[in-house]
Amino acid sequence: MGTDYVFRGRDFLLGAQMLFVAFGALVLVPLLTGLNPNVALFTAGAGTLLFQVITRGRVPVFLASSFAFIAPIIYGVKTWGIPSTMCGLAAAGVVYVILSSLIRWRGTGIVNRLLPPVVTGPVIMVIGLSLASTAVYMALGKTGDGSAQLVPEATSIVISMISLATTVFVSLLGKGLFRLVPILSGIVVGYVLSLIFGIVDFSPVAQAAWVSMPAFVAPEWNWEAIIYIMPVAIAPAIEHVGDILAISSVANKNYIEDPGVHRTMLGDGLATILATLLGGPPNTTYSEVTGAVALTKSYNPAIMTWAAIAAILLAFIGKLGAILATIPVPVMGGILVLLFGAIAVVGMNSMVRAREDLMHPRNLAIVAVILVFGIGGMSFEAGEFAIKGIGLAGIVGVLLNLVLPWGPHPVDKVGEGE
Repeated sequence: MGTDYVFRGRDFLLGAQMLFVAFGALVLVPLLTGLNPNVALFTAGAGTLLFQVITRGRVPVFLASSFAFIAPIIYGVKTWGIPSTMCGLAAAGVVYVILSSLIRWRGTGIVNRLLPPVVTGPVIMVIGLSLASTAVYMALGKTGDGSAQLVPEATSIVISMISLATTVFVSLLGKGLFRLVPILSGIVVGYVLSLIFGIVDFSPVAQAAWVSMPAFVAPEWNWEAIIYIMPVAIAPAIEHVGDILAISSVANKNYIEDPGVHRTMLGDGLATILATLLGGPPNTTYSEVTGAVALTKSYNPAIMTWAAIAAILLAFIGKLGAILATIPVPVMGGILVLLFGAIAVVGMNSMVRAREDLMHPRNLAIVAVILVFGIGGMSFEAGEFAIKGIGLAGIVGVLLNLVLPWGPHPVDKVGEGE
């Protein structure tokens, strides 16, 4: 382990605090996608420990459920079931491993040459916007596809909008550690309102055991799921580099060079593969926890070891998963309205920060095709093989970036004399 890694028993509470910061987002992904929250807790803890081994215990980050995969998981579970979806998600982890090898071979510049913001930006936007209707349906108290009304619409609007408002105001006005848990705050307020309206069903909690083994699910081979989900890894892989730069700035250390972004990317990829082999969502580095590190000035990576151990222990509390499963649909819908929109904004911001000229015909073509293919649901089929949505948009974007020539920028002659 690195020289900064000091494992001490008294740091357990600091580690538990880091898990508290990550908890709302960590369990939100499985609750939205039909996966098991206890499995997600276990795989977040196990993935973080594996990441620490790969990076020699030098980087104070916590890995947990990735929001980037919410849309493909929902589609995959509905289309192929959880085991096949896990196969596709494991393939996404393999993409991280391949990129890690490329970075080690050619340096970090190779990633930006293959996957510039003009490709990754609109792919991120597609991830956020492709399920906008799901967020609205759930906010209105319906199932994700809008086919059934689960909670009266008038009640749902009140609960979802107050949950949304709480999340927004805590992120804007919260102080200290409180500012780092806007999602958890929105869920708590929405849940209390749901109790007042009497729409929470506690029967699953009564039936659940206090201590039980998480419901692990093994992957099942499925080529369609692999082809659909693998390209989604493009966006979070690029974000990973940004996350490592952020924690480097916070801790005043150059983690890009030591242990090297190729190692952190490899750790992220292997943690994702481990999670999906057990039935959990893909992992990613959590910016909320990076914020908590900055706030508490706790740069010792061993604190994340304690956070990981706490997550693993919580995974075996059966009633915790049962309580989380009682959170009503409108609460989740209110959070999702902000979440899916925020993902789209992250995509736009990546292009703005890179100062991409979106009116250049080449960039315009790439962004336009990715957005319409992804949001519109374009699909290509050949016999039993089919690729559509986010996966197709990502692949087409990468190919267009590789084959389209730059050419001259058209000169705007409007208003000029003959």
